[in-house]
Amino acid sequence: MAVLYCRLCRRSAFTGRRHLYSAGHRRRLREALAQLQEATAAARAAAAAADGASAVRRYDPTEHDGRVWCPCCGRGVRRDGRRGGMALLQAGLMRHLAGPEHRRETARFWRENRAEAVLRQRCLVPAEEYERFAQALERALAEHQRQEEERILQMAADIREAERRQRETVQAALQLQPELELCAGPSVCRLPAGPERDSPCAAEDPGPSGMQTGPDLAWMESGEVLTFIGHQETEGKGNVHTGAKPPWLTEEEDGSKQQIGPSYEEFLKHKEKQKLKKLPVERVGANFDHTCQTSDSWLPSFGRVWNHGRRWQSRHQFRTESGEKKKKR
Repeated sequence: MAVLYCRLCRRSAFTGRRHLYSAGHRRRLREALAQLQEATAAARAAAAAADGASAVRRYDPTEHDGRVWCPCCGRGVRRDGRRGGMALLQAGLMRHLAGPEHRRETARFWRENRAEAVLRQRCLVPAEEYERFAQALERALAEHQRQEEERILQMAADIREAERRQRETVQAALQLQPELELCAGPSVCRLPAGPERDSPCAAEDPGPSGMQTGPDLAWMESGEVLTFIGHQETEGKGNVHTGAKPPWLTEEEDGSKQQIGPSYEEFLKHKEKQKLKKLPVERVGANFDHTCQTSDSWLPSFGRVWNHGRRWQSRHQFRTESGEKKKKR
């Protein structure tokens, strides 16, 4: 019996054309056609309700680069179309379903896999329906372009208005500058007498509480000159803003520098304590009192290994000393 390769199941069948009527092949055929029919129905529904707001959107690669698998043609088809920076929803799939290539491949697929003829029209899109969809897309694109042009013109008008207001503000500031220069002398501010006292130099600017916020210059008589006597500094004192030493670098009266923070020895002790915290709590010698005074007599007399020598020397020495002690007794 001839060997048949099934593209839908992606395997070779040694039973020949009997494989087309097997349970596994029929199940895979139903699943593939159900997915294609679902995608076709969604595309036709979107084409029937196509308008300027829903059919055209700004292109986003993560959203509009999806593909739909066509089992009849054996390849993936782009779902949405693209024109410039705009995405045309369902345009790519509608173009494929209405094309002549898809019609030929659909007829061959139905003939090879013995599919139901009633389901064939559910996987195709009539040419008239695609033409209406294409015309609706053109109208939607034209409307979107018109809205974009209006938005750009409005933005340009707003920019021109902002520039005009900025120029007016600069011109008003330049006109006030000659009047303000009357009070801009290095050491003398002469106020005009009579009705000219209403100039910006002598005008009072009351604050929220009705009090004067600027300096009161009305106390100065005409022709009085203020003398600059220099910066007054206290000898031996100052702060970091006047160039003085900070308090942590100043020396005490006895000549010693003030120590800030723990010393280096205290830091080493703290470091040792941190190391001991990592050791087991119930280890031998953990509770030993290091502050008590002890002499060398607490060491065992036979423990030569405490100082030097080998262990067998300690054993023999212990026996020798123990024999001497017995003789003494």
